[in-house]
Amino acid sequence: MGKKVVVTGVPGVGKTTVITGAMERLAVEGIAYEAVNFGTFMFDVARKENLVSNRDEMRKLGKDVQKRLQQAAASEIAAMSINANVIVDTHSSVKTPTGFLAGLPEWVLRELMPDIVVLVETDPDQILMRRLGDDSRVRDMEGSRAIAEHQEFNRAVSAAYAMYTGCTIKIVRNENFLLEKGVDDLVSVLR
Repeated sequence: MGKKVVVTGVPGVGKTTVITGAMERLAVEGIAYEAVNFGTFMFDVARKENLVSNRDEMRKLGKDVQKRLQQAAASEIAAMSINANVIVDTHSSVKTPTGFLAGLPEWVLRELMPDIVVLVETDPDQILMRRLGDDSRVRDMEGSRAIAEHQEFNRAVSAAYAMYTGCTIKIVRNENFLLEKGVDDLVSVLR
């Protein structure tokens, strides 16, 4: 049975960059991980079922359909971990106009049962500057205080995930100019 590691972080923290660096380092050591983006995996399931033709249509599906797609995606990812180590790139929570939404609701956790949840974090000011400098993405603009609040909520909801699944929680810092330290910390968890 492979490891199931969920790696999360607020938009702009550099989560995918840290994952990529860790996977490259581990590959040199002969340790393989399959990386999956939960949202993309959900979209692939929906597309196979002919429910959508593009990712933008996903958010227009009914809640019950989305819940079923989340369960199906989590089940398929869990099945992948029977023969491989898996990193799930996702969000602990999503900021919506009506408040924070858990990124891994109970029905996803029940299927996925991660071994570890990793929170990639850094100082809110650094995240704000990264967002401002990234023209390739369209993100809601918010201040450092709102980013800090989102990271705090991610910690709280991740504690709930640990209570439900028995997984451990690891915080990995992705500080400016210290990417290698963040990669080292994630590698230590993935070994």
